[in-house]
Amino acid sequence: MADRCDISTCLKDIFNVAINPLDLVPRGDLAEKLIELALYGTVSGLPIEVSRKLEKLAGTIRRLDTSDVRVVILGGGTGLSNIIGGDSRRSGWPQSPFQGLKKIFPKTTAITCITDDGGSTGELLKELPVVALGDIRHVLLSSIQEKILREHYGLSARKSVDVVSCLHALFNYRLTRVPASVDELVSDSGASLEKLPDSMRTGLSQFLSAIFSDHRLKKVLKKSQCLGNLILAASIYSQVSPESETVPDEVTVKGICRVSELVGAAPDAVLPCATTPARLQVLYSNGVLVTGEHKSSVARRGYPIERVFVQFTRTPHVPSRVIESIKEADILIFAPGSLFTSLIPILHVPHIANAVRKNTRALKILVANLWAQEGETDMSRDDPSRRFYVSDLIAAYSRNIPGGIKDLFQQVLVLGLQDIPGSVLQSYAVENKIPIYLDSGRVQAHGLKPVEAGIFSEQALRERHVVQHCPRAFSIAVQTIWAARNSLDLATDDPFILPPEHTEPHTVIGGLMLHERLKAIKKRLSSITVPEALLSTLVELFWHHKDILPAHLDFVKGIKLLNPDAWPRSQEWDNILSFYDPHDSMIKIRSDIVNRDKEFETAFLVALGESLLGNYSHAKAVTPLEYDGRQVGKIFRLEIEPEENRTCFFNAVELDRYLCLARLSRDPDSRLVYTRVINASEGFTPPGLLFGLIYTWYLDNRLAGHIEYKMSIMKSAISDLIPEQIKMLRMRKAMIEFFRKTVFKLDDPGYG
Repeated sequence: MADRCDISTCLKDIFNVAINPLDLVPRGDLAEKLIELALYGTVSGLPIEVSRKLEKLAGTIRRLDTSDVRVVILGGGTGLSNIIGGDSRRSGWPQSPFQGLKKIFPKTTAITCITDDGGSTGELLKELPVVALGDIRHVLLSSIQEKILREHYGLSARKSVDVVSCLHALFNYRLTRVPASVDELVSDSGASLEKLPDSMRTGLSQFLSAIFSDHRLKKVLKKSQCLGNLILAASIYSQVSPESETVPDEVTVKGICRVSELVGAAPDAVLPCATTPARLQVLYSNGVLVTGEHKSSVARRGYPIERVFVQFTRTPHVPSRVIESIKEADILIFAPGSLFTSLIPILHVPHIANAVRKNTRALKILVANLWAQEGETDMSRDDPSRRFYVSDLIAAYSRNIPGGIKDLFQQVLVLGLQDIPGSVLQSYAVENKIPIYLDSGRVQAHGLKPVEAGIFSEQALRERHVVQHCPRAFSIAVQTIWAARNSLDLATDDPFILPPEHTEPHTVIGGLMLHERLKAIKKRLSSITVPEALLSTLVELFWHHKDILPAHLDFVKGIKLLNPDAWPRSQEWDNILSFYDPHDSMIKIRSDIVNRDKEFETAFLVALGESLLGNYSHAKAVTPLEYDGRQVGKIFRLEIEPEENRTCFFNAVELDRYLCLARLSRDPDSRLVYTRVINASEGFTPPGLLFGLIYTWYLDNRLAGHIEYKMSIMKSAISDLIPEQIKMLRMRKAMIEFFRKTVFKLDDPGYG
C-alpha cells in the first residue's frame, strides 16, 4: 500500500526534471493535473522516462490505502446516492453495485435531508409521524458493500451480486395494488428471497410481516408505496410499543441502522440529519412563501429563490451519531443535488453547520451541481436575466446558511464542461437544460479554490444519453485530492469569504405534523356537506397546498355542484366557474368542470378564498359617474356588515387593510362604507372575487393568470421618473405580505 510520503517523493522526483512532466498533462493547476493522471494515465507519445515517472505517480495515488479514512457526505436524493455507490433506483444498477466512494472509502457515512414530501415518501407522511424515508432508502441501497456481505454472510463475489439484485427488486418495488399476504407482496416485487442468506431473509421477513400485522402500518398499504420505505418504517416501529402512535427520537436511528446492518451496509452508513419531522419553506424574491419540498420543485414562480427555511414540528433533535461522525471525519463532502432542497436544509438543522466549522483538520469539498434546475437555479438572484454560475451557488449557500460559508468548505469540485461533447450540450440546450458554468475568478474571489475535473460518466452518456457524475471518477478525484493534500495549494491568495446576509436562525418551530394536519383537514371535510365523489380529490388538493390552514374551512358549510343550465352567475367579465354564497355558506361549482383537474382546482380555491371574507358585505352597488352630461365612469360602493354581525376570518383592522389594498377608499363619514371610482373603459374585479383570485395565485400562480398579470410589475425595472410605478409596486408587495402574514399566518421573524 502507498502512503503520502511515497506521493511526496514521486512529486519531488518529477519536479527535479528540467522540463516538468506534469506540464504535459492536460488541465490547469496541480490538483486538476493529478486527478487527470489518476483517472486516465499518461498521454501517448511521451518519452519513456517521463511516462514511467508519471505512471509511477498515478499508481501511487491509486494504491493509497484509504480504508481507515473517515468520510462524511451530506446531501439528499439521486446526487448523493450516485456518488456513494451508483444510482440504486436504476434498473441496471445491480450489474455494478460495488463502486463509488464506498469502494475507496469504506468508512463513509451519509447524512441525508429529511424534508422530502413527494411520491411514496409523501404517502407515508400522510399517515405516520416519521421523517422522510425516501432518500434514506435510496442511499442505504447504494451503501451496500461487497466486503461486508463477504465477511458477515460468507458470500462469494457472484453470490453478493445475486443478493444485491434481490434487495434492489425488493426495496425499489412500488405497490400497484393492495397485496393479500407477504408471499403475494414478495411475488409482485419480483424478488427471490431464497437467494438471501438465512439471517438476512429472516430479518426482512419479520419486517414484511409487520407491515400486515401492525395496525399503524397496515393503513398505508392502500396507497402507492415504495416497499423499501415500508421496510424502514417497520424496522422503526418494531422498537415502539404497539399502542404508541409516536416515534421517540432515538428509535428512528436505531431502526435505520438495523436495516443497514441487515442488508450489508455499515451500521452508520446512512443517518438522518434530524429525527424530528420537518417541512421545507421556500421564500421567493417577490415575497411569496411556499411550503412543501415537492410543491416547490414543481412551482414555476418566475422569481429567484431568496431563502429557504425548515419548519420543525418541535425543537429539532439531532442524533448524537451525526455530530460525532462530523467531528471525527477526515473528509467532509457536500454532495451535488437540488441546491435549495437537499443540502441547505441539512445545514439549517441546529449544531450541524457549527460541527462542520469546528472540524478544522478535515478536507472539506463542495461538489458543484451540473445543471441548472428549473424553478431553483434557472435564475440568478443578483441578476434574474442571466444564467446561473457556480458563484451563484456559493452566494446562495452564504445567504441561506446561518453564519454563512466560512469554514464550511475550501474546495469546489466542478465537472469540466470541456470534456463533454458539444453535440451533447446542444441537445441538452434544446430540452432547456443549461449547465451551471464555472466562473473561476469570482469563485476564487470568494476565497474558494475551484478544482475542475472530467468526473462525468461516459457509460451513462453512451447508454442513456445523460450527463451525470461518474461514481468511480468522482471517488478517484477525492482520493487524489486527499492523497496529495500536503503537496497541493488548496488555498486561495485572497482568503475572503462571503459575509452572511442573515445571521438569524433559519429554523421555524411549531405547526402540526403533516399527518396531523391532514387528519384535521379530513375531520373538517367530514363535518360539512361534500359530494362523495369529491372527497379524495379535495384531500389531495389540501395535501398539495400545505399553506391552507384547517381554519380556512371554518366558514364553509358544504360544496354544491350546479348544472351549467342553472348557473346563476354572468360570465361576461370572467370565467370563474365557482363562487362562495354567504347566504347559505356553500361553495358552488359548475358540475361540468369536476373532472377537469386544473379548472376544478382553480374554481375550488377561488371560492375557498372568497369564503374567508364570509358575510362581510352588507350591500354593493355600482352607480354611473357623470360629468358635463355624459358618463365618464362608475362608482363602486361597498357597505360592510357591522363587526358584531360579521362572520369573517378577519378582524376589523385586517379587513380594512385588505379593502384599502384592493384600492377601495374608506368613506370619511362612515367606517362601514368603501368606494372606488372606475373609469368608463376600465375593468373592475370586485373585492370578494379579487380576494379569491389572489388566494389562488398565492398558492399556485399558474392557476390565476389574471393576478399573475397584475403582479408582473414586480419583474419590471422601476423608474424614479414615474412615481405611480413605485406606488403600485409598493401596493403589490404589501398585498403579498398581507396574504403571507395575515391569511396564511406565515409570520415568523426568520423571514419577516
